[in-house]
Amino acid sequence: MSHAIALKKPLPSFYLLLLSFFALVLGGPLAGCSNYDVLVEKDQACQERWANVEAALQRRYDLIDNLVATVKGQANFEKTTLEEIAKARASAGSIQMNADTLTDPEAMKRFNEAQSQLKGSMSRLLAVSENYPELKTNQGFHDLRVSIEGSENRLLRAREEYNSAVKDYNAELGKVRGRVVNKVTGHEFKPREYFKADAAAAAAPKVSF
Repeated sequence: MSHAIALKKPLPSFYLLLLSFFALVLGGPLAGCSNYDVLVEKDQACQERWANVEAALQRRYDLIDNLVATVKGQANFEKTTLEEIAKARASAGSIQMNADTLTDPEAMKRFNEAQSQLKGSMSRLLAVSENYPELKTNQGFHDLRVSIEGSENRLLRAREEYNSAVKDYNAELGKVRGRVVNKVTGHEFKPREYFKADAAAAAAPKVSF
């Protein structure tokens, strides 16, 4: 009787070892998949925010084109100023960023520099326009200047939202679980670069009449 009772007793160490084995075999991949999904979600958030940045940039380009066309109608307007902003506009618009270049520090640096140069040229054009009273009374020119200020504020918000998403994504990628995902899945998630701007370019151009 005592022998039968002894056989019915569980073997704790065996069961614990068995449970640990299944947890390792099944739980590891599940956790890896979950962490992979988190990184994918945060990367998609970065892409969405960048699309908003691109939309704001395109609005800036369009407004600058309209501004230049309006200013050209003013007799004797400084030719060098118009040439400068036309060159900066072409340079900034020619740099297209994508998923690969947004993780490339040098590519992002060139992009930021081009945008800063364009912003500086636009500010100088608006400053020079103060010397032309006819432009200051032109309703179309007035409307463009107001639109430009609004556009720059919109771009500032889009840039801040993108950088916030990048910070969140890069932080997740820098964690142990983020590095493990890269090793286990073979999918190489790369840190994204921030959309930076110098102090002068960060402020929207002021509209004064």
